[in-house]
Amino acid sequence: MPLWVGATLIAALAQTIRFLLQRHLRIQALSTTGATFARFAFSAPMVVAGLGISTLFPGIELIEPPALFWPYVVIGGVAQILGTACILKLFGRRSFAVGMAFSKTEGLLTALMGIVLLGEPIGLPAGMAIVVGFVAVLILSGRPGGWDAGAAALGLAAGALFALAAVCYRGASLSLGDAPALLRAAETLAATTLWQSGILSLFLALRQPEQFVALLVHWRLAALVGLFSMIGSLGWFTAFALKNAAYVKALGQIELVFASLASVLLLGERMVPREILGIGLLLVSVCLILLAG
Repeated sequence: MPLWVGATLIAALAQTIRFLLQRHLRIQALSTTGATFARFAFSAPMVVAGLGISTLFPGIELIEPPALFWPYVVIGGVAQILGTACILKLFGRRSFAVGMAFSKTEGLLTALMGIVLLGEPIGLPAGMAIVVGFVAVLILSGRPGGWDAGAAALGLAAGALFALAAVCYRGASLSLGDAPALLRAAETLAATTLWQSGILSLFLALRQPEQFVALLVHWRLAALVGLFSMIGSLGWFTAFALKNAAYVKALGQIELVFASLASVLLLGERMVPREILGIGLLLVSVCLILLAG
């Protein structure tokens, strides 16, 4: 199995678990911004500590980032924060699995942004896989009686923001040269999570200071959010360092299968035939992207 495939699968599973934990944290105690902050506040120290420990091994040295690295980190970090906030708001309107489906419009959007921002085209087989996946997302996102316009807007916004973040993170990783992929991924992730923690800390201090107290009260759950955020992010960033972000995000749609299983088994939600059809098409898309990659 190619490393980028394994990293993407681990990332998708970890992200599903993290979203479940954030959903619970958001419902039980925190505001949308507070629940968003939890993932960065607790994952940043873990990432930085891991990166620091890695430098103790012979032959591993930190890379000095070029100037181009920082705009990618800043823009990608803000886009990811806003995308996560959109997802958490979306969970309050629709089921967990369908909420995740809306956000997966990012597969097609990542391919388009990758072409525009990084000049990375995709082949016809991969393009077909992404289109099939997009159709699956449309099926999964619909509902009898029409669309929920508010949920659709939030989902599309989340998809666009996550796509922008993915392309920026790949750009940041590529700017670090030909160092080992895992080192480039870890350094990009450390810089990003520190930036995200800082900007969200400032926002909460000015607008919602009570969220710091709520976070301390629920620190165990918040720490789990941070742990799975770190695992998922390291998987995504490693995959971005190795492969075109469009391929990574197309394969990452397997997360919807994980989300559907969680929706049924853990949240007691039921799947209708339309959703089963959408999951089937999604699996076809995943198989096609594996063949194309």
